[in-house]
Amino acid sequence: MRKALRWLLALTVLIGTLGSAATAGAATAAEPRATAGTDIKDRLLAVPGMSLIEEKPYPGYRYFVLNYTQPVDHRHPGGGTFQQRITVLHKDTARPTVFYTGGYNVSTTPSRREPTQIVDGNQVSMEYRFFTPSRPDPADWSKLDIWQAASDQHRIFQALKKIYSKNWISTGGSKGGMTATYYERFYPSDMDGVVAYVAPNDVVNDEDSAYDRFFAGVGTKECRDRLNAVQREALVRREPLEKKYADYAAAEGFTFDTIGGLDRAYEAVVLDYVWGFWQYSLLSDCATIPANAATATDDEIWTSVDTISGFSFYTDQGLSPYTPYYYQAGTQLGAPTIHFPAIEKQYVRYGYQPPRNFVPRDIAMKFQPRAMRDVDTWVKNNAHHMLFVYGQNDPWGAERFRLGKGAKDSYVFTAPGLNHGANVAGLVADQKALATARILAWAGVAPTAVSQARPLAKFDAKLDVRDVEREPALRP
Repeated sequence: MRKALRWLLALTVLIGTLGSAATAGAATAAEPRATAGTDIKDRLLAVPGMSLIEEKPYPGYRYFVLNYTQPVDHRHPGGGTFQQRITVLHKDTARPTVFYTGGYNVSTTPSRREPTQIVDGNQVSMEYRFFTPSRPDPADWSKLDIWQAASDQHRIFQALKKIYSKNWISTGGSKGGMTATYYERFYPSDMDGVVAYVAPNDVVNDEDSAYDRFFAGVGTKECRDRLNAVQREALVRREPLEKKYADYAAAEGFTFDTIGGLDRAYEAVVLDYVWGFWQYSLLSDCATIPANAATATDDEIWTSVDTISGFSFYTDQGLSPYTPYYYQAGTQLGAPTIHFPAIEKQYVRYGYQPPRNFVPRDIAMKFQPRAMRDVDTWVKNNAHHMLFVYGQNDPWGAERFRLGKGAKDSYVFTAPGLNHGANVAGLVADQKALATARILAWAGVAPTAVSQARPLAKFDAKLDVRDVEREPALRP
């Protein structure tokens, strides 16, 4: 396998070298510049519909938080608009650009995603529609779907391509990786490459046995037993721990109208526990789990569950920021359902609850089973310049994107031992070199840089913070 990967690396580097019609200059430490005589802020603000929220300084870059006017419905652009937040980390218009979305709110703190570091380029980041403040008012929830969101990206790309004319690569982690994939499906001519991290692919919503198989074998038996025992014990001790939960909710002003009561919320948090551990923790973190759940105190059980799952999440206040995600999970994306063989049936009252339970009832929802099947079929038959990276111990990778015979210059790699924060840097050496080389080639950088297969920008401890796309458990 290693020999084959070396051969493939050499071949793909050659293809990238021959196929790059336009190449950007080598990485430079020079201060960012714009077109001669025109400040980059002026160029950005000259884009119709673009307005400045604020500019934040960062050494070697210009960083802008902006609003961009988008139609609520791209099929009927005259029917109303909303302001969508984006950020621009500007280095140089002569460098490639990475288009990033996390699929949720956009951070307004300067940061650089892994592909941006690899290509030493600019980065445009987009807030996903309907996540506040990028929400139409009034909110027509029927206009929140993967095509409308992809069309948001398409318009932003069209507007900024005139400024950033070199190659573009889209990227995102988790729901952002899904978003980058859907964007490619609907607008395959926009990007020169796609790097999708830990992107779930729930093709058939009602068939989730892959997750049960994952939890039966992930990590070690000792770790699985510890986690299962704490989860079970939290349900066995439901009465005293729910009293603690009620006191906590009263002190914090939390309510439970959306999910339908404290009891439902309590079980939802507890059932997230094992999933949440593997999503965000490493095997070495098993040492932090109570070794003997039966003899652990109530406070020890509570603290372990709260640390991993978060007792605040299924409150109205915790759910509200994620209403757009749950709406999409219940209308197009799908949601996992798993079983709990280590817990007797009498202790599980509700099981994994559907997304409908996490969205206010005045928002209508109807599931569209063809949406994910369409994307999955397209990726298998049409993927071009696409890289999918998964973590070996990440539950969301149990149902993943796979490539078919129609895929070209596309790859699916798994980082050993890693979780929902898996990245190119965590791949085995041959795959890391191949992935890096392909990203550089897709970005159109100089052939000599592609052949070296190393990130062009030096690591920046503040700018390159690896945040593991942190969301509460069961949110990709």
